Amino acid sequence: MLALVLVIVAMLSALMAMQFAIHGQEVAVPPLVGLAPAEAERAVGTLGLQISIERQYYSPQIPEGRIMSQLPLPGTKVRRGWQVRVAQSLGPTRVEIPDVTGQSEHAAELNIRRRGLDVASMAEVEAPGIPADQVLAQSPPANATQVLAPKISLLVTAAAEPQAFVMPNFVGQPLGSASGTLQDAGFKLANVSMAAPAAVTAGEGATPAAVVTPPPTPTQPSPASVIVSQVPAAGQKVVAGTTVSFEVR
Repeated sequence: MLALVLVIVAMLSALMAMQFAIHGQEVAVPPLVGLAPAEAERAVGTLGLQISIERQYYSPQIPEGRIMSQLPLPGTKVRRGWQVRVAQSLGPTRVEIPDVTGQSEHAAELNIRRRGLDVASMAEVEAPGIPADQVLAQSPPANATQVLAPKISLLVTAAAEPQAFVMPNFVGQPLGSASGTLQDAGFKLANVSMAAPAAVTAGEGATPAAVVTPPPTPTQPSPASVIVSQVPAAGQKVVAGTTVSFEVR
């Protein structure tokens, strides 16, 4: 029994020592709002914490350069070495938000950065009837007040994806009708070449030296020429404006 009691006492002592060691490394996050960055660094540094300025916002209440918000909040217990994230005040809004709608993406970016602002994000959308690379909308809008961040998000028109088709099979069709079908569908006829004459074999019973004269082959394609091969091949995915080549006989 004495040995069992001693074991229990030892385990309780070890548990209490462990809890003391863990909680002994915890500190309370100090209040940083309103401090200058150097002051905030000294305040957290004495407690073994770190500070990271991650955002900047306009604020009519907090003077420029001072800390305006923090995470974790003051009083929160954290372990030594923890990083406290803060946002810094830019002071009251002094920059007028420009109107960049209708401008190209490049021109809008130049206009925004010239005023000391940044592009926060950019999204693209297809807009039928409106040229690509044109700003459709912005946030915040032009001349907005009570702006929090010195950044503007843009919505820009994107180029429409070309219409896709499945390449039909033109083999065996006359060149004239196939060419008309291609042009009506928005394709281009790139090259038409003559196929090599098909080999003509001698009939049964002919001597090896017998010479078989092949039928005359046209030297130039004509609308009546028959298509024997095509590029792209039938069944391939193509877009409007694709060039097509034929081999005819």
